[in-house]
Order: sequence, then C-alpha cells, then structure tokens
Amino acid sequence: MKRIELYENKIHMLWEVTDAGEIKLLHFSALPFEEKTLTSETGTQSFYPVEILVTGQDRVGERHGHKYIQTSPGYRMKYREFRDFRNELGRKLEVVTEDDITGLDVTSHYQFYDGISVVRVWTEVKNRGTEPQGLEYVSSFALNGIEKEGMREFDEKLELRIPHNAWQKELDWASYNLHELGLSSTQPHPMHRSSKTVGIGNTGNWSAKEYIPMGYLENQETESSLFWQIEHNGSWYWEISDQDGHVYLKLSGPTEHHNHWWKNLQPGETFVTVPAAVGAAAGGFDEAMGELTRYRRAIRRVNDDNENLKVIFNDYMNCLFGDPTTEKEIPLIDKAAEAGCEYFCIDAGWYSAGYWWDGVGEWLPSGERFPGGIKEVTDYIRSKGMIPGVWLELEVMGIKCPKADKVPDDWYFMRHGKRVYDRSRYQLDFRNPQVRAHATEVIDRVVNEYGVGYIKMDYNIEPGIGTELDADSYGDGLLGHNRAYLEWLDGIFEKYPDLIIENCSSGGLRMDYAMLSRYSIQSTSDQEDYVRYATITANAPSAVTPEQAAVWSYPLTDGDCEEVIFNMVNALLLRIHQSGHLVNLSPERFGYVKEAISYYKTIRHLTKKALPYWPLGLSSYNDPWVSLGLEAEGKDFLAVWRRDSQSPVQEIPVKHLKGKEVEAVCAYPQSAECGFHWNKEAGTLTVELPERVSARIFELRY
Repeated sequence: MKRIELYENKIHMLWEVTDAGEIKLLHFSALPFEEKTLTSETGTQSFYPVEILVTGQDRVGERHGHKYIQTSPGYRMKYREFRDFRNELGRKLEVVTEDDITGLDVTSHYQFYDGISVVRVWTEVKNRGTEPQGLEYVSSFALNGIEKEGMREFDEKLELRIPHNAWQKELDWASYNLHELGLSSTQPHPMHRSSKTVGIGNTGNWSAKEYIPMGYLENQETESSLFWQIEHNGSWYWEISDQDGHVYLKLSGPTEHHNHWWKNLQPGETFVTVPAAVGAAAGGFDEAMGELTRYRRAIRRVNDDNENLKVIFNDYMNCLFGDPTTEKEIPLIDKAAEAGCEYFCIDAGWYSAGYWWDGVGEWLPSGERFPGGIKEVTDYIRSKGMIPGVWLELEVMGIKCPKADKVPDDWYFMRHGKRVYDRSRYQLDFRNPQVRAHATEVIDRVVNEYGVGYIKMDYNIEPGIGTELDADSYGDGLLGHNRAYLEWLDGIFEKYPDLIIENCSSGGLRMDYAMLSRYSIQSTSDQEDYVRYATITANAPSAVTPEQAAVWSYPLTDGDCEEVIFNMVNALLLRIHQSGHLVNLSPERFGYVKEAISYYKTIRHLTKKALPYWPLGLSSYNDPWVSLGLEAEGKDFLAVWRRDSQSPVQEIPVKHLKGKEVEAVCAYPQSAECGFHWNKEAGTLTVELPERVSARIFELRY
C-alpha cells in the first residue's frame, strides 16, 4: 500500500493505492487529512474515485437501492497510472483505472486553475474490449467521507444548501441539515449505511427549471465547505448519501434510472461525461462563492462584453410585451438613448403581424409591424449611438410555421415515431447539419442584413427526456443534441466574435456553465414584480458572475420616485437590462434613471472584478430587508432593499471590514433621503430608509 498526498490551491487531496491494486480517493478538503477520521469498518474500501455501472453486471454487497455505490465494474476497477503534470491552466491530475472483464479503461480528470480553490472534473471511458458495453451511469466526480472532519453527528453538523429554481421564482436557496432531509444518523458509526439518498437533478433541456445545477455543503463544526456545479445544458444528477460509515457526494450528467440515458459503448469507442467543478474552502458561503466566482471567470470565453458591460435597453418587460411596431419603437429609442443606454433590443413579435407564438421558425420581419422594414428601425437605433438587437428562439419551430411541414422528421426530436412538441412548438435537433445550417442562416441574416449586434436567445419549451432518432436511448439523443448545440454556438462566436448573445430560457431556466462559459450575459428572470425581484438580484451572484447577471429595471408608468430608485438599485451592481415605458416618466423620475445609468458607467470597471457576499445571508422572497455586497478594489458596494419592514432601521454586518476605518457614502441616489452610519468596532453599517419600500446603493471606501 502507498499513498499520494498533494496540496494545491489550498485544497488537500490524498490517494491510496492498495495492495489489491486499487486506487482510492481518501480526502478532498480545505482542511488537512487526519487518519483518525477514517472510521469505516471496511477501511478504505468504499472510497472509489469513479463509479461506473454497466448493463449485465452484478452489484455485489451493500444496500444500494437506487444509490450509485458499489457500481459494477466500478467496485473492481484496478489502478494503472497516476499522471501529475502542469498545463497552461494549472496543475492537472489524471487517474487511469481498468477492468479486464469488460475491457473498459477509465481516466478520471482533475484540472486545477492556478490560484483558485476549485477543480474541474470529468471522466473518460474507453471500450478496449471486443464486445459492446451498455453504460447506465458514469460519475464525473465521486468522493466518500465528506463528513469526516469534526466530532458531531453528520446529520447535525452538515448543512446542505439547495438552490431551488423556477419560472419567476429563480434562485430560491434553502438550507437543511441531513436529518431534515431524511438522512439521519441511526446506526453505529463504523457501519452506517441506508437506502436513502438526497438526490437532486434535472431531466430535459431546461437545465435549471427546478434547481440550479450546483450545491453547497458546510461543516458547521469545522467552518469548512464543499461546493460544486455541474456544467451541462441538459439532464444531470447529484446525490448525497451514506456508505460504510461515511457520507459521500456523487456528481454526473444523465443516468439511465433518473434521465432515460443509456449508451451502448462499442469496441474502440470513447464516452466522456459532462464536466463538473468541485471546490473546497475554509469558511462559509461567502468564501465558497468567491472561489466559484473566480473559477467561472477563468473558464468562460474571452469576450469584450464582459469587459465593457454596456447598458442594454430591451422593449419587453413592463413595456411593449411582445408587441413592437416602428411607431412604438421610435420614441422608446429616443428615450433609451437619452437615458444613456448603449444597446437597444427589439424583443419578441417582430416577425409576425398578429399572434406569433405557434408560427415562429422562419424569423422574417413583419411588414405590417415595420412598414419601412426592420432595418429602418435598426438603422435608427444606430443613428442614436446604440447597437441594435433582436429576440430569437432558434431551437424551436412553431407547429404553424410555413416551413414546419416542408422539412423531414429528422429535423425534430422524435419519440415513438412521433414528433415531440411542447406549447405548440417542435424541438429542433441540432445534431442534424441541416438544422444547424438553418440556424446559422438566420444569424447571418440578422447580423449582415439587419445590422444586429445583440441577440436575445430565448428558449420557452421543455421537450422532455430526449429523442429516439440515431440514439441508443432517449437520453443519449438529448445529450448528443445538447453537445451539438454548444458546438454550433462555438462556431457562431468564432464567425462573429463581436456579436453579443444573451442566454435566456423563460428567464433563468438554463442558468448553467455549459451555456455561460460561452454566453457573456444571462437573463436572471421574467419576474414582473420589482419588489420581489430584489431577492433574485441579491442571490444571482451565487449562480452567475455579477457581470453576466442581467437584471430587469422597469420603472412603472404609474409609480413614484422611490419605485424608480428601487428598480434601478435592482440592476446597478449586476448588469442593467433597462426597460419600462421611459417616455411616460415625469422629468424627475426619468432623472433617477439617467443618474443610475451614469453612476453604473463609473463603477462597472470595478464590479466586473468584484467578489460577492451576503451581509444578511441569502435572500428569501418574504424577507423585509435584503442586501448584496460586492468587494472591489479599495471599496465595497452595498445594495440595501427595504421591503415593507415595520422598522426603518437595519444593521448591515460587513465582517471583513470590522475594525477598519471606512468612509460610508450613499452613492445612489445622491439626493434622496436616507440615514447611515459606519460602526467601526462592530463592523456594521446602520441604515435608515424612511419609505417602507425603498432601496439605496452605498459605497464603503477604505
């Protein structure tokens, strides 16, 4: 037996190569390894670095139920090679194991990024045998013993935070101990095991329709954390449960049991799992999300949009609501330019005279809506110093689109011999080169003929488990489509490197870093209530870097000054998606819009590098006070929202500034009433907002 120990980017890892020729991952933590924490009666047996389940293989021992433990041939994989080297990103580990019975070779990849306490992980499976092998499950990451540090029971000391997500209910984090989730400590420590799992996942194309594909686990006894994200735009799954006296975490893309995915791996063929990222930090949620923010910035496509952070006006939310015309757009364009906006996006409806939902697919402008042509409007946008944009939804074709029945069935998802459609739209299959050519032709036209430099790419259906065409399973077809779409998108950005494409899926229903490593900007919600939107704004940097998180600001026609200010505060620390009937605002209220955009332009060079924190904790939708902080260079930015609180006064703790001399300033708006005081020894900012629904931006300078 030998051990391989390493410490990289503040992460401790320990491997063990057994006398039986197996390799085990014993430790992955911000804390050093302690031998006494290995308490299983089976020793290190269950610390497999990869789980792989193949059809026709016996799963011996254990009470696995639907758990992905003691998988076969996962439990009998033999160690062959441990590679440790550096590349342009940082340190790279590759662990190679093999199974002579099935002929499968497995390489587990661990990519570090210099200076960041997060590792990107994925698994590569090659069939070197003579017979096909049916893959039912392959982990992207597997780790047992996540509860090892500390002395308290695991169901008490481990706090699991789950990011619930839904349409107009995005980013609704909730915290649980494992006892509350049914995973209680009820057996002697060395043999604790059960059939219960905490399993979180997604099946289908809306990757974040119920949960953001990420999670956070904190050991409250040792003040250390483990956190992760699965970087996939389709089906995915993660689970936590107990095995052999310890608690484990498994991350993966689609599985057969949960997601209808099965891959018949032919001799000589290789399958690669979806990537994930796993990090460890000493400290709590703020420290963990700081590391994840650094990592997300490191993996995304280099682009000017995330450097320049220009202000977008979009005519949809609490404005035209999908009913644009030349007559309506011209005064909005004038007012958006006057406010200081730099992009102007014509949202849904520009391609149809009337009801357009089930007729989309050709993406040709409506002559009735734009009698002089849509280029007349885009040219006018440019004449006002802004870059024009349009809304598209290229992954679907409406059932009443003139083109829908003129193309073969292999353009679409198919199940049981029938086309798959949802909400009166067919799902296009991007594995088909003709579909990709159709989508590219639309991009070429709007860019080259209409002069568009911004695209809001929406996606408003859920086609379900996948497609049967040219696939081993429905989930196999879906995974192929997901990957083909990303490849198509990479080609579009290579062709048009200056084109900005927003990731929108009914708001934030595909908030994942398969998409966001390509797209520079993410729609966070379709939420129409600006007061509730404060929760989405505050929590957004947990899932998206601040500079990628687009937040609607839509002053109401019948609102007041505090309502405008609240709307603008919603967006100021992230990415402004300006909307609303600006033409209808009084000069005073419009002045607050202009002031906010002008202020934003003075801070965006700092916010694009800042790290988020949550002084009052993550927000719930019924919180009377909400706060988001950004720690930037030489100053902090602090957004504070009062939402019908009984008291006008609230203390905002800023723990990393405790004991420091700080100059507190109300940065936006400069003229509106509020009170504030920095308490040096306590490390708190006391604020007083006189109106029951109001908000402010503060700067803490030091």
